[in-house]
Amino acid sequence: MFCILNTMNDCIFCKITKKEVPSEKVYEDENSYAFLDIKPNNPGHTLLIPKIHVRNIFDIPHNVLCSLMNPLQKISHAVKETMSASGINIIMNNEPSAGQIVFHAHIHIIPRFDGDDTKHKTYSERETKEIAKKISAALLL
Repeated sequence: MFCILNTMNDCIFCKITKKEVPSEKVYEDENSYAFLDIKPNNPGHTLLIPKIHVRNIFDIPHNVLCSLMNPLQKISHAVKETMSASGINIIMNNEPSAGQIVFHAHIHIIPRFDGDDTKHKTYSERETKEIAKKISAALLL
């Protein structure tokens, strides 16, 4: 497990982009870097990160987030095809309560296979409507 990192100077992902720490690189462009996760959920589990140090979704500048979308799609296609996956999870953990342990924004690209043990929660129709209403209202702000 990674140590909790807070600054660019001690950030393992910044060190990876600077080639100070080895990684299994799968993609790189001027704004992003992608490499295999060292503790994968499945073979091919890849992390996509911005080259600039930002903590997570709450701090990432819009243009930086947008610059990750083309590589995200390209890498997702490649992971799905090369791993013969039946699907892909795209996940971004933001803050400790959501599972973030490295405080450099990163997106997980996780190949999934038929028969994977995925568990989903079921909500009542009332709960679903309330949740959707709250999220929609927040987007209008």
